[in-house]
Amino acid sequence: MSIKVYLNEDEIPRQWYNLAADLPSPPLPPLGPDGKPVSPQALAAVFPMPILEQEMSPNRWIDIPDEIIQIMYRWRPSPLRRAVYLEKALGTPAKIFYKDESVSPAGSHKPNSAVPQAWYNKQFGTKTLTTETGAGQWGSALAFACSLLGLTCKVFMVRISFDQKPFRKTMMQTWGATCVASPSTETAAGRSFLAKDPSTPGSLGIAISEAVEAAVSDPTGSTKYALGSVLNHVLLHQTIIGLEAKKQLAKIGINNPDVVIGCAGGGSNFGGIAFPFVSEKINGAKIDIIPVEPASCPSMTRGKFAYDFGDSAGMTPLLAMHTLGHNFLPSPIHAGGLRYHGMAPLVSQAVVEGLVTPRAVAQLECYRAALQWARTEGFIVAPETSHAIAVTIQEALKAKEEGKEKVILMNLSGHGLMDLLGYQKYLAGELSDYVLPQKEIETAEAELAAFPQAPIHKSGKW
Repeated sequence: MSIKVYLNEDEIPRQWYNLAADLPSPPLPPLGPDGKPVSPQALAAVFPMPILEQEMSPNRWIDIPDEIIQIMYRWRPSPLRRAVYLEKALGTPAKIFYKDESVSPAGSHKPNSAVPQAWYNKQFGTKTLTTETGAGQWGSALAFACSLLGLTCKVFMVRISFDQKPFRKTMMQTWGATCVASPSTETAAGRSFLAKDPSTPGSLGIAISEAVEAAVSDPTGSTKYALGSVLNHVLLHQTIIGLEAKKQLAKIGINNPDVVIGCAGGGSNFGGIAFPFVSEKINGAKIDIIPVEPASCPSMTRGKFAYDFGDSAGMTPLLAMHTLGHNFLPSPIHAGGLRYHGMAPLVSQAVVEGLVTPRAVAQLECYRAALQWARTEGFIVAPETSHAIAVTIQEALKAKEEGKEKVILMNLSGHGLMDLLGYQKYLAGELSDYVLPQKEIETAEAELAAFPQAPIHKSGKW
């Protein structure tokens, strides 16, 4: 019985996998204010051209430059572990495996995209990168990547997480980045949101608006923006997780898992573990693939598949995605990385096409699952990962009821050692569940009616 499965460094994947090449229907394009598809040139002020080429690439496989692999050798390949202690506690016949992305220097999966984005920007001549961060995992990952490549980094951190997770800010500063609470007074977008509500907890949508504005307003043109989730190129970079997992499972005689699970806020870590297996499903494999989101921010399970802005100020192109509306202000749950109004277009389309089946879980069940994990497997996980663990437990107990020896694969997207305030509040009985009222869903749908409408998918066609 293998509890840990490793790859040698020479077995690290040398290409990223692009799900856009294999979806039954071609991805819907991002749209500009005029309702027409956005060209790469229109986004050149925000992203360097190599990133834009990846964003819009129709190619199934994209080579990983050797220089990027050399940097990622610091933590990749990451281990595949089997949760035998949780299996025993649950009395399940299921075999539970998890990809441990907490081993990166930043403690999460986020450097898998932060390093490539920083590297491509460095090659392009960028001097400074701006970004947003929810829980701080992406901000710290980009700070880490920029420190290795000699770039300046500025992070707009959602205010509620800025207050709840002060040591993530310290991590960013340790790697040389500047971190400010969002909304801030440093941008016109930030000032406008503060004028409306000086005590706002902020949101990822607001922080994105500030980071984009800070990038495009640099008169020297040497500042670009880096996004930690949602867009195609980010999910592309993260597929190294699932590609490694496939090799590791094959080493112990497993062709495909029966169930694949990942938490989903914008879609990066879920897409990273799941997309290589979505490809298998497209080609006939029977796999249940489950993105897990908070009940308080249920973009996939209760939102609408529609064109919407990726940020709150309307500075980004319109994206075809599951959304709660760009004006949505999430409740301040501790899973800050999942507090986003929309879902990655590629994940959203996989939902529409029936390739993945989303599930929403409330905060208290997630913390109960995280404690059970800590008291069996030993690791204290990030609140985001606790959503994946909650559904992993659900599926393991389902296998027990059915008497089936299923193989369950989960992505452990990060550790929770910077998130202990949430655990402290849960253990003190100070946390509660929050289910999004239907009225807020209806408000968002009314607002989305003003945008170009995403066509309805029918039998592999839009």
